Amino acid sequence: MPKLKTHRGARKRFKVTAGKKITHSKAFKSHILTKKASKRKRNLGR
Repeated sequence: MPKLKTHRGARKRFKVTAGKKITHSKAFKSHILTKKASKRKRNLGR
């Protein structure tokens, strides 16, 4: 059986760290940031 290909949507969103853990960035922090509170934007960065 051939190797399974990586899901393209997942490849763009997730990153595997050196310790084999999976990381991803939070949604809602790309545009229309003026109406969002600074506290909310800070927390989205974590």
